[in-house]
Amino acid sequence: MQANMVKILIIEDEKVLAEMYRDKFEFEGFKATLAFSSEEAIDCLKKEKPDLILLDILLPRENGITFLRKLKEVKTASKIPVIAFSNYDDQAAKKEALELGARAYLIKTQYTPKELLEEIKKYLPR
Repeated sequence: MQANMVKILIIEDEKVLAEMYRDKFEFEGFKATLAFSSEEAIDCLKKEKPDLILLDILLPRENGITFLRKLKEVKTASKIPVIAFSNYDDQAAKKEALELGARAYLIKTQYTPKELLEEIKKYLPR
């Protein structure tokens, strides 16, 4: 799959961070869509199918764990790889996210945007 064909949904409530990741991914040839809440992300998924979801765990109203539960109910989106990406370094949240289908649970402070891009490439369809 060519990079310019790959769509990534970034679910991040911090607008500056979301835009920084979107800009980095788009600079590398990916198409990136932003959602600032779990509810907005579910709406996006009903309209468009990304190849990968980058999910913050700490979101307003419904957190990333709730999003993972709801994702299973969206038939067209239930198989999309999800990478949890958060500063919430909590073992219980990590365990639950992985049990709900997240492929990885990454801590934001441990990755530059470039390193994050390299990491998520491992989970993209080939």
